[in-house]
Amino acid sequence: MPEKRYKWRREDYREKTHGLLMVNTGDGKGKTTAALGVLVRAAGRGLKCCMIQFMKSKNDRYGEHEALDKLGVEVHTMGDGFTWDTNDPAQDIKTSEETWATCVEKLRSAEYELLVFDELVYVLDYKFLDVNEVLKEIKTIREKQPHLHLILTGRNAPAELVEAADLVTEMREVKHPFHAGIYAQQGIEF
Repeated sequence: MPEKRYKWRREDYREKTHGLLMVNTGDGKGKTTAALGVLVRAAGRGLKCCMIQFMKSKNDRYGEHEALDKLGVEVHTMGDGFTWDTNDPAQDIKTSEETWATCVEKLRSAEYELLVFDELVYVLDYKFLDVNEVLKEIKTIREKQPHLHLILTGRNAPAELVEAADLVTEMREVKHPFHAGIYAQQGIEF
């Protein structure tokens, strides 16, 4: 016997939905890729979307930029490049604060229906930004804009962020080509 599915009625859709705080975390590949999938889906449905990237270099152009341009999705890549072992923590903190200021501007604008803050979770894990201050701003905005969706990506999501989120997906590495000597490839990783 087939499972009975709930049939959505347009008049109760807004009552039964609200904006989600989604977190893609974990050591496996695919956190940004999953966020991009939702971003493409949302843009395809006519939602106004924006992606802000914290760590990817503002001097480089990535495959997602090319695709999102074609969809009319706004992208801001503001990082200095990936910072696993920083040589200049003061600069990394400054860049993180500047990027977060852009995020706050986009949050407060009430212009968007989906915002993706790519690599923000790394910045929180490295303590370049205070997780409680970030969550306070997000909570304030979500109260004013109850249908705004947010996706945050990066490894090692702090417990406070996991608690605040509506959806947390942890990517787990089972096997990775890098361990076989295969480097990151254009069109797959960037």
